[in-house]
Amino acid sequence: MSAIFDQGPSAPCPSPFNLAAHVLGRAEAHPDKIALAVLGLGTAERWSYGRLLAAVRGTGTGLLRTGLKPGDRVLMRLGNTVEFPIAYLGAIAVGLVPIPTSSQLTAPEVAGIVKTTQPALILRAAGVACPETDIPSLDEPALEAMRDLPPADWEMGDPDRPAYIIYTSGTSGIPRAVVHAHRAIWARRMMFDGWYGLRGDDRLCHAGAFNWTFTLGTGLMDPWTVGATALIPAPGIAPEHLPALLERHDATIFAAAPGVYRKLVRPGQPLALPHLRHGLAAGEKLSDTIRQHWQDATGTPIYEAYGMSECSTFISGSPAHPAAPGTLGRPQTGRRVAIIGNGSPAPHGTEGTIAVHRSDPGLMLGYLGAPEATAEKFTGDWFLTGDQGMMDAEGQITYLGRADDMMNAGGYRVSPMEVEAALSAHPGITTVAVTDIEVKEDARVIMAFYTGPAQLDPVALDAFAAERLAGYKCPRGFYHVEALPTGANGKILRRALRPIYEGLHGQA
Repeated sequence: MSAIFDQGPSAPCPSPFNLAAHVLGRAEAHPDKIALAVLGLGTAERWSYGRLLAAVRGTGTGLLRTGLKPGDRVLMRLGNTVEFPIAYLGAIAVGLVPIPTSSQLTAPEVAGIVKTTQPALILRAAGVACPETDIPSLDEPALEAMRDLPPADWEMGDPDRPAYIIYTSGTSGIPRAVVHAHRAIWARRMMFDGWYGLRGDDRLCHAGAFNWTFTLGTGLMDPWTVGATALIPAPGIAPEHLPALLERHDATIFAAAPGVYRKLVRPGQPLALPHLRHGLAAGEKLSDTIRQHWQDATGTPIYEAYGMSECSTFISGSPAHPAAPGTLGRPQTGRRVAIIGNGSPAPHGTEGTIAVHRSDPGLMLGYLGAPEATAEKFTGDWFLTGDQGMMDAEGQITYLGRADDMMNAGGYRVSPMEVEAALSAHPGITTVAVTDIEVKEDARVIMAFYTGPAQLDPVALDAFAAERLAGYKCPRGFYHVEALPTGANGKILRRALRPIYEGLHGQA
């Protein structure tokens, strides 16, 4: 039989519809309930649902008063503060299209985003890199002042209209602007039982920053949609402080990238988290070692999910349906997922490309300004993820790696071609190749290998990369080599860089 797992059709998204109105749909009924607590080492900053709703709708009013109109794009260059989700929802509430971006991006990287998206306004925090431009901007004090303005009306409309744009590293080396519809939030309901086991009385703590899309969705939008309480660590909270905060604030669910779990657990050292039911992991493959250490330390499981910027998560294990050992889990109820080989669904038990059906309400509208790149991601009615997998007869999917050379840096997918293009601008580099390498158990970092007239100062190379690339994209080591490994057609063989690293380790 073909490896297609159809969990039944998703309930259609209501129309007219607004993403922000859906997220805060329970706020008026529970205005005094805590929607958000920002966890510091001392006190916590708390936001009730009533206060959050007023701030979002007031921000919507303020943004419209700048002269913006529905459909205009708003670039978000904000820091790790509560202003990030408020501005995000405030923009969507009135029909604007926010472009949330990582504060780690450099000015040259942001310049490329500005060129592609042509925003009408930039929300700009002090200290967050942004190129000089004639586009109007608002700072954080101006945004904060909007919170007390009269509430804007929800801009209701077609659920298929653009709601927000996020960026992902393209396999071509060109970061792609992924356009999502308002219906994307409706699709996330399939995660509540299919991954989270999420309830209205939960207190979900996400370890990430406000301005990370994983945090924005799993840590904020989804808990608010069901009327739960979101817990977010304050800026500067180190991983070692998280267990105490989880215990002190009665966290029932904990979400983080696998790298965070790795920092929290030590063999033989228990963690006392009496209210915690389970953990959630996404962003990169969770190792069995980390999973077992967490289980031993807390007595709770970690449920893993697989997804991507173009469709969020759609395969997962959950409390109701744990993943079979060694697998990612199975498609969530309402999803249609297949393993594609040679252009069509492959038989069960055979390797192919993990694909999601184009009817999925969480699937992107497309890459902005790149219709050909969008079309290349499809074969027939199937959106190809680029990840290899194998499905059994029960729908459980085993992850078998990437079909290309995409790297994973702390939960972020990074194109090697993007990093190589930035490093190639260095006058002392003739050719360069990068790949992610497991330098110790469960820890992968980006390494760069280059040819040139002479070995270069690694400190200077660090600085050169940092001027052009976000921190998570920067190599952690630079290795001067006589030649890079290539195939018969002259293409660089990035998978052959690992043996070079092993031979040159310590000679950066």
